[in-house]
Amino acid sequence: MSVADLLIDGFDRVQQIVHGAVKGFDPDQLAHRVDTDANSIAWLVWHLTRVQDDHLADLEDAPQVWTGQGWAERFGLPLDPHDTGYGHTSGEVASVRASADLLTGYHDAVRDQTVAWLAGVKESQLDTVVDEGWDPPVTLGVRLVSVLSDGLQHAGQAAFVRGIITRR
Repeated sequence: MSVADLLIDGFDRVQQIVHGAVKGFDPDQLAHRVDTDANSIAWLVWHLTRVQDDHLADLEDAPQVWTGQGWAERFGLPLDPHDTGYGHTSGEVASVRASADLLTGYHDAVRDQTVAWLAGVKESQLDTVVDEGWDPPVTLGVRLVSVLSDGLQHAGQAAFVRGIITRR
């Protein structure tokens, strides 16, 4: 198994969890918050996808799927098009409302762009510094694992919230 295969498998797992978390839910269920300041399934899926889109587009030196393929317009959120959800207030979290099809459509488009780029990643590239703004500087390998870890955590949170909603 190559490093590209390993990473692709990880991002495929995020995609599977995302699909399971939103399947069959309407926009109200996806926007449900277990308390007034909790994250909704819609926000969690949107955010994890925005982070993956933002970070991988930066690594690829490519346009983000969000803005480059019209997803920002399709969602029509009252947020800056470059917003990824980092540091959102409770009100900003509440503003993220979308259908399951919209959430999975955007996620799948980002996953496809991610996989296409990852297919060419070689083990020898993983130690390349991609961000000197941290101490120690961030390498390609560390950034990819960070994005994958964030995606898995938020997808798991979305699945957990789904479980709470379905048990009510």
